[in-house]
Amino acid sequence: MRRSRLNASSKGGMQAVIDTHPMRKFLFVILVAAMIPGASAKEYGSYDLKRLLTVSETPSGKKRGFDVAYLDQMLNDLSAHAKNYPPQFDTPQDRQRATQDVKAVSGMLDILIDVPNPNPELLARAAYVNSMGHNLDIAGAGEKANSIFLRLLAVAPSDPRGNYMYGTFLANVGKPREALPYLERALAASVSDAAYTIGMTYLSLGDKEQALKNLEDYKRRKPSDGNVEKLIDAIRNGKVEFKRSPG
Repeated sequence: MRRSRLNASSKGGMQAVIDTHPMRKFLFVILVAAMIPGASAKEYGSYDLKRLLTVSETPSGKKRGFDVAYLDQMLNDLSAHAKNYPPQFDTPQDRQRATQDVKAVSGMLDILIDVPNPNPELLARAAYVNSMGHNLDIAGAGEKANSIFLRLLAVAPSDPRGNYMYGTFLANVGKPREALPYLERALAASVSDAAYTIGMTYLSLGDKEQALKNLEDYKRRKPSDGNVEKLIDAIRNGKVEFKRSPG
């Protein structure tokens, strides 16, 4: 089985070998972290999943709910570690805990979205958590994420976040050409991070001109992100190169 991997090139830059098989992992924004000495992930937090399920007393009896704010706290933490492939964790224990959390949360959300008219916000979160599950090597998570993203965009085709997340997911699983329309739609809706993702997607396609154009656009939109300047310089100096895995 082919795997995405990152190798140091003889020029002192980075050389990425990517796999374009459907639902395989695709080396993506990790290039930036790899070029920063000492870059590492922070500790993944510990979460009480029982807190996600809420019960409140009403005049008509007990009302059961779902604590979306607490879920978002978890997802923000997970995103810092597993938004892209390969995931970044301080310890194997952190990764194992995150994997268990993703499996459990995915199961909870399955119940909530298994209705005729699911809440688009819950669909977005369910798709996103499964996309991170794919990066954590959870069997079937990638296929589930893809299916839920399509459900979300069927009911909210112009949703900026949905388009950005789905485009990023497609790029991460080695489908850069399919990713671009969704990412462009998100960028047109002022999702600034989409410019970075578009740039990296064009880089994976070997189009350095478009890659630099979009990364420069991202730098203008996010001048506080100093890492992108390092990436732009590396691309210009021929120190970042994507190659297809040989068979």
